[in-house]
Amino acid sequence: MELKRFPSIPVLSVFLFLGFIYYVTVFIFIEDWLGLQTSAGSLNALIFTFLASLCAFSFCVCAFTDPGGVPSSYVPDVEENQISDQETKYTGVHRVQCDKCSTHRPPRTHHCRVCRRCVLKMDHHCIWINNCVGHRNYKSFVVLIFYATIASTYSVTMTISCVLQKEWDSSQSLSLKIFYVGCGVMIVGLSMTFGTFLCWHIYLTAHNMTTIEYYEGKRAAWLARKSGLSYHHPFDVGVYKNITLVLGPNMLKWLWPTSSSHIKDGLNFPATRDSS
Repeated sequence: MELKRFPSIPVLSVFLFLGFIYYVTVFIFIEDWLGLQTSAGSLNALIFTFLASLCAFSFCVCAFTDPGGVPSSYVPDVEENQISDQETKYTGVHRVQCDKCSTHRPPRTHHCRVCRRCVLKMDHHCIWINNCVGHRNYKSFVVLIFYATIASTYSVTMTISCVLQKEWDSSQSLSLKIFYVGCGVMIVGLSMTFGTFLCWHIYLTAHNMTTIEYYEGKRAAWLARKSGLSYHHPFDVGVYKNITLVLGPNMLKWLWPTSSSHIKDGLNFPATRDSS
């Protein structure tokens, strides 16, 4: 983990925002709806605290874990280095020397302009974690989105329940009503955003793709169709196998962000080729 990422403004902003969501959910909405002194209120506060803690922990793992760089000693195999331009165009698999950092790039590796280096199995650079999402921290990123979706949905449930049971009358200040509505809209929007991201990365995980590879694949499929060929993502080895390559073979550890013993060196990946 690299602690130098911690002081960045986006990372600190995420922690402040998480703290704000936690405070309004527990000490305003749950307190106003059930009361923290009741067993129901305490239970809901405990559940949300657990979910928020998992979010914070997953965020730290994702932000402070090196996504994986190309070893200085890496040299591509002769067979890999002799792949034709035609095959590269139709499969979207690049094995070239990076013009920016002058290193050989293994399959699925891309150069990040922000980090100024090549990142193994790069998905994207995320400003909110001040880090690339790549080979070594992609699992923790997916787990983070999962917990964030569950936690924000739980917060939405608490917010709606509080608003529906609250007796609104003209004696209550307008600012209080605006605060409730504003928080509700923000949390609902947050939940929908995280849910969308979760669905997207579930799709990518099931097809063993990164975000970059998805868009490269669209272009490769278009070029293949123009030539009367069909395109198949070369690293799609079946849904279950694809999932285990990201989350691990043990289902009990799928949702634990630091369970990454299954992650290899990131220089080679299981692949299949379209036989058509």
